[in-house]
Amino acid sequence: MSQPNPTLAVRVARKRTEAQDICSLQLVAANGTTLPAFTAGAHLDVHLPGGLVRQYSLCNPPSDAGHYEISVLRDAQSRGGSVAVHDAVTEGSVLHISPPKNHFPLATNAAHHLLLGGGIGITPLLAMAEHLASQGESFELHHCTRSRERTPFTERLAASPYARHVHHHVDDGQATQKLDIAATLKKAGTGTHLYVCGPQGFMDAVLCTARAQGWPEERLHHEYFSAAPADTTGDGSFEMEVASTGQVITVAPAQTALQALLAAGFDIPMSCEQGVCGTCLTGVKAGTPEHRDHYLTPEEQAGNDQFLPCCSRARGGRLVLDL
Repeated sequence: MSQPNPTLAVRVARKRTEAQDICSLQLVAANGTTLPAFTAGAHLDVHLPGGLVRQYSLCNPPSDAGHYEISVLRDAQSRGGSVAVHDAVTEGSVLHISPPKNHFPLATNAAHHLLLGGGIGITPLLAMAEHLASQGESFELHHCTRSRERTPFTERLAASPYARHVHHHVDDGQATQKLDIAATLKKAGTGTHLYVCGPQGFMDAVLCTARAQGWPEERLHHEYFSAAPADTTGDGSFEMEVASTGQVITVAPAQTALQALLAAGFDIPMSCEQGVCGTCLTGVKAGTPEHRDHYLTPEEQAGNDQFLPCCSRARGGRLVLDL
């Protein structure tokens, strides 16, 4: 059984509107102590009113040791998290968060960094840009949004010392300023690393184009905020065997592997329940998972030695889990 993850108590020192339907929170330690350091691309698990836990990327420079900053879009398709941030969290609110985690780090020794963000996906890329600029590294940031009114951080980026490396693209603007994904990727120099974050459709378009152009996977870096609902109509039951005890757990057609494990008394760490954050990652010793996540790389999925039980299933009758 796993132990509950430790949390930190933070106070909302400032809440402000960054664009239409987007607000930012500045978080400081509730007890006045120093917060743990973080690296560009890191995120927090934020425990919200109503018992919800959601992941939000840190968008302030890693050199800012005194606070964390997150930015949240009010999502019409929200499962409650973004609405809670916008409506229930106020300046002075005390929240509990995880220490920073980074599943989306900058590559070391890259010749150039190409940052492509869609909508609120700008948040981890903003921290990356701040860090890269402070280190004098070569980079370019493109931000695609629906309209100027829905584009956050325009003033901050315009006033930054790296403003010349920033390009905005709006859907309702002239065709000449819209992002040409294929051309942008094609002109990237040898040794460029690509970082993409935003809505699933935007990310899929960027990554599919990059792979079609022959970009190697080790130079493709991405982080999904959420996943489109999977079609579960054809799901059947399967079994999971616990390697350490031999216990066999049956997963019903309308049940996730994670739900079955929790019902059997296993304390599996969990957060997004959509296969994007990696919190519930579990080892597989035998059997073949049917991967449905957006967290593991294609190579990691092909290894079939781990899976995300919140969304993935078995391709066959049984998985033997490293539990």
